[in-house]
Amino acid sequence: MSPSKTDRLPEMSPEQMTDAQRAAVDELVSGPRGKLSGPFVPLMRSPELMRRLQKVGEYLRYDNTVGLHNSEFAVLVVARHWSQPVEWHIHKPIAIKAGVSEETCDALADGRRPPNMTAEETMVYDFLQELLHNQSVSDVTWAAAQKMFGDQGVIDMTAHCGYYSLLAMVMNTTRRSLPDHAASGLAPFPN
Repeated sequence: MSPSKTDRLPEMSPEQMTDAQRAAVDELVSGPRGKLSGPFVPLMRSPELMRRLQKVGEYLRYDNTVGLHNSEFAVLVVARHWSQPVEWHIHKPIAIKAGVSEETCDALADGRRPPNMTAEETMVYDFLQELLHNQSVSDVTWAAAQKMFGDQGVIDMTAHCGYYSLLAMVMNTTRRSLPDHAASGLAPFPN
């Protein structure tokens, strides 16, 4: 995603929205997110899809079984994979507050395997790297993740990867810009 490109689906005023779009936005902002931002700006063009996705995202972000630290770390791994600066911009401060180290964030941003990950971060990283690059995970990785996070945790982590990949694809294809011209903090990988 090139930061110099203009949003293909920029924010709309309430007057420009359809009744269905206004209802979907009202539902979103009345939840824990509290505002319309990031991927939900372009997603509101499909209000029923946005309504359903944001409920999945609400569970994965606020109620998942792997914990805030691991889920936010996972978002950064996915954001790096897709070179998605808005996702990175939104979730890096949350990850830092949840205990992910700056050193780990910097390594991810550079496209490097972080050197001093916790055991849980290592498991999340290895699981997601295999899933994102191999479209599956090995029996060894599956067994280790299942032992660490249980059946529901492995499913939540897999869904987390898919959900944040979808949001990254939406923002990349619609060229969603960073809020208030913020610095990206995440450069695209060289072509």
